[in-house]
Amino acid sequence: MPNAQGSMPDDQRRPPHRGRPRVILRLCIGHWALCIAVAANASATVLLPADFPTVVTGSGVIVHGRVVGVRSALTGQRRTIETFITVDVMDALKGNPGPSVTFRVPNGQVGRYRRVLVGAPEFAEGDEVVVFLRGQAPAIPSLFGLSQGVYRVSRGAGAQPVVTPPPLMARGGGAERVARGDPARRPLPLEAFTREVEAVLGTPTRTVRATPPHLHPTAHACAAGTPHCAGAMGAPVLGAPLERRR
Repeated sequence: MPNAQGSMPDDQRRPPHRGRPRVILRLCIGHWALCIAVAANASATVLLPADFPTVVTGSGVIVHGRVVGVRSALTGQRRTIETFITVDVMDALKGNPGPSVTFRVPNGQVGRYRRVLVGAPEFAEGDEVVVFLRGQAPAIPSLFGLSQGVYRVSRGAGAQPVVTPPPLMARGGGAERVARGDPARRPLPLEAFTREVEAVLGTPTRTVRATPPHLHPTAHACAAGTPHCAGAMGAPVLGAPLERRR
């Protein structure tokens, strides 16, 4: 009851924020529990760099070719997004892939949903690449070490193909730094790169496929009747093996 002055006695007063600390404590506990649950279910991609001989020997198929198809789709029971890359084979350095090969990459976009994975390379139609693939049939192969299994091919002066190594490639047994403009990543002529692959495999004789006419860099010149077309385009047809001996 109020006293004569209209105020409550001291023993009947109730602190205005008596229940607030309990609410805050419950919210904190709930937040911590949510963080622990997310951390327990989270997964991380750890990409360990491999040296060049490991990439070569660990790949079942190594091909030089041009990307002719890029398609993303939902796969597996978990409905994860993967991109399927189709490459027309210009040169088979290892294995017997046939006239074309398809491999999968763990990234892509389906509708408004996009999957991005650190270390997973992206491709576009027309890209010229050397890819190192691993996997047993009937499964669709994948790149060896994600970006470590892709060497981009570009045409320098005189349309000579050169290969650029991937940014992540081990060169020793200790820790290494990845630096912009690393001189170790200087472009290498495709022919010299091919010899390095053969040196690791110990195979001086390999199968070389004729370049498909629509992929050949001089195809436009041949259409105009340039004299050197006979030597550039040659007689071999797509898929016909041609033995090269060194």
